[in-house]
Formats: sequence, structure tokens, C-alpha cells
Amino acid sequence: MSKLALLGGEATVREQYADMFKWPIITPEIEQAVLQELRRGTMSNIDATEKFEAAFAAWQGVKYALAHPNGTSALIAAMFALGVGTGDEVILPSITYWASGLQLYSLGATPVFAETQMDTLCLDPKDLERVIGPRTKAIIVVHYLGHPADMDGIMKVAKKHKLRVIEDVSHAQGGLYKGKMLGTFGDVAGMSLMSGKSFAIGEGGMLTTDDREVYERALAWGHYERNNPDYITSPQLMPLVGLPLGGVKNRLNQLASVMGLEQLKVYDEQAAEIRRAMNRFWDLLEGTPGIRAHRVDERTGSTMAGWYAAHGLYVPEELGGLSVTRFCDAVTAEGVESVYPGANKPLHTHALMQTADLYHDGKPTRIRFAERDVRELDKHLPVSEAIPTRTYFTPWFKHDRPEIIERYAEAFRKVCTSYRDLLKDDPGNSPGLGAWYFAKAK
Repeated sequence: MSKLALLGGEATVREQYADMFKWPIITPEIEQAVLQELRRGTMSNIDATEKFEAAFAAWQGVKYALAHPNGTSALIAAMFALGVGTGDEVILPSITYWASGLQLYSLGATPVFAETQMDTLCLDPKDLERVIGPRTKAIIVVHYLGHPADMDGIMKVAKKHKLRVIEDVSHAQGGLYKGKMLGTFGDVAGMSLMSGKSFAIGEGGMLTTDDREVYERALAWGHYERNNPDYITSPQLMPLVGLPLGGVKNRLNQLASVMGLEQLKVYDEQAAEIRRAMNRFWDLLEGTPGIRAHRVDERTGSTMAGWYAAHGLYVPEELGGLSVTRFCDAVTAEGVESVYPGANKPLHTHALMQTADLYHDGKPTRIRFAERDVRELDKHLPVSEAIPTRTYFTPWFKHDRPEIIERYAEAFRKVCTSYRDLLKDDPGNSPGLGAWYFAKAK
């Protein structure tokens, strides 16, 4: 094995393959559809959006889909639609983007964090009952980085305790769990469709459900132009038609809607190629010490959707305790761009979850209406707190080109097999490893 590039050797990847990573893929059909909508001058109408919603619902196999300007607004609408309100507790993983649950503050509800599985990086159903309390209302499941959560285990606990389930499918649009589409297990699903996601429409979000009451409540929350008798049938909502119940405006720009319609025509094929490429990469690295694939066995009927923000699992014990920071520096020096340590930093460690008094209540916002101090439950999340030091970004290939993928895999193999040369000047990991959103760790 040649000398590591970080220590003066020659890099393994000597060319830049920008096309391998460019996303989304903008087709002539997308350009034409957006241009036509722009010229039509109806960006703030809802006719194209309703067509997109109908097509998306049919694709996901649900009765109702409701478009939103972003995933954050779709998820708070889902929370409101399930009746989450003042004093309620909602369980979610601490390893996720903040928009999976911080909106609970706006509803007067309390986020409660359960443990994460190290292999899936998703919510651990075995830890749910530890954190369930008298005011627990719902569970938010995040299919993190495209990996399906253990829906059998989660739904079993939810059914036992009569809890509602929200699926955050922002990382996993079109993914499967044992042959069934993600977003169809719980009561309602919400997801981001922004330009960095696997299913990308520029900027947007989607809420999906089979429950008419949930759909109407979500619609009434922020779609004022549809909060009328043409859409609303619920006797409880009928007296409130005309204005958005959340005082927010959740209409999607139709430039994004028409892009979404075009994406539906090509997304499954594009996502399948991404999976082939990513599985090829990990097959090449099978058995390499220190690193493990974060993926599912597709023979079970589960898939990684479009493999959003691809990561690997790091096992420092197999590399003499080499820090993930030093490992990523060495891989980067081999010519592999955008390989850096960590995943989302555990939300429960942020001051916003512990001490911040946002609304001047005289107590931390997280427990302002709570019947118990749920922060005590955060003391038992060792896996979540370890994840930033045991994960790292990998290349997220958009095309299955074997020769190129082999070069990138060779860079990882080279570092792993030469790890002893890196131990001497290992600076270790920063205490602040990870980020509250996906960005290079500081």
C-alpha cells in the first residue's frame, strides 16, 4: 500500500467527478415545466399544486397529500392535526435535524428524547417505554439518512399505549420497510422536499395521511384558501372556516409544484441507480476494518430510498482508537471531497432543550407546561451521545459508474489499512463534534 497522501504520498482520487454528485438532476422537462408556469404567472395559485398532491398521494399509496412550503411546516401541521397541544409530550430521537420536533414548543408541547440504535441510527423501540409518561401523546419516527426505522417494534409500542405516530420521511421519500412504503405506517407523515433531499423540488414539503380528519385539520392549520366548505366537512372545523387556524400561510409556490410533478416521473429510476451505486461502494469495502455500511439488506424488502446524506459507521476500536476526525482528514487528503466526521449533534445537549426560557415563563421552555421534568430522561442516552464520534459522511453517488466508485472505495481502504501511520499525530475529536444541522463539523 502506498504512502498516505496526508503524510506526503500521492492521492488516490486525482480527478474531480462533479457530475457524480450533482443533485438534483435538472432535465429539459423540468426546465420547460417551470418556465411555462413562470410565464403563466400563476405561481401563487393552487391548481398545479393540487395536481402534484394527487400524483404524490397516488405514488405513495395514500388517500391524501397536502403540499407545504417546507418540511418544517408540514411536520407542525401533522402535530396539530393529531391534536398535540399544551402539556402534551411527544417522543422523538435526539439524533435528527431540529425540524423533526422543535415546533412542539409552538404548540405548548414537550419534546421527549428516546435512545437511538447504533446500527440503524433510528429510534430504538426498546427504549420507548422508559420515556412514556401520563401525558405522552405521540411518537415522531425519523427514517434517518434514508434508513427505515424499526416500524414493527415502534408500532407495537404505539398500539399498546394508544399513541399516535408521525413519520418524518424527509430523508427517505420512496423508501420501503419490508415492502411497504415509508410514510404509510403511522397516522400521518411529513417530509421535506428541498433541493438537497433525495426527492427535490427546489423548496417544499409534503404531508400525507389516510385519515380525512387529520387531512382537514392540517389543511385548516395553514391553507386559508382551502379552509372553506369545498374542502372542509368536519362539524368541529366548519364554524372556523375562512382563516388559518395556525395563523400561518402554508401554500406551496407552484414553480416547485410543477417541478415535483416532473420529478415523480423519474425519481424511482434515479433513486434505484443511487442505490446501486452506493451498494457497489459498500460491497467493495465489505470487511474493511474500522468502517461499516449504514444500509439495509434489500433482500428483506426494505430499501434506502435515495440514500440521503450518505454516512458510514465508524469503529475506532478496530483502528487502534484512531479518532474519526483524523480518519476523515486522511480520506479527504486522498482526494475524496465532503468527508467529515459526525452526524446531527444530539438535540438534547443543546441549551434550547435544557435551560432556554424563550417565552419569559420563568422556567425552561421545554418544561413550561410539563407535569414532570423530562430533562432527567436525557441522562440515559449514551448511544445518541456517542454517535457523532462514530459516524462520518461518505460520497453520495448519483450515478453507478464502477471504475469511478472503485477509486473512491480504494481511498477508504488505503486509510483503514494504514491507520497505524496516523495514530502518532492524532488530535482526537473535538468536544463539539457534530452539528445541529448538516454542515461541516467545527
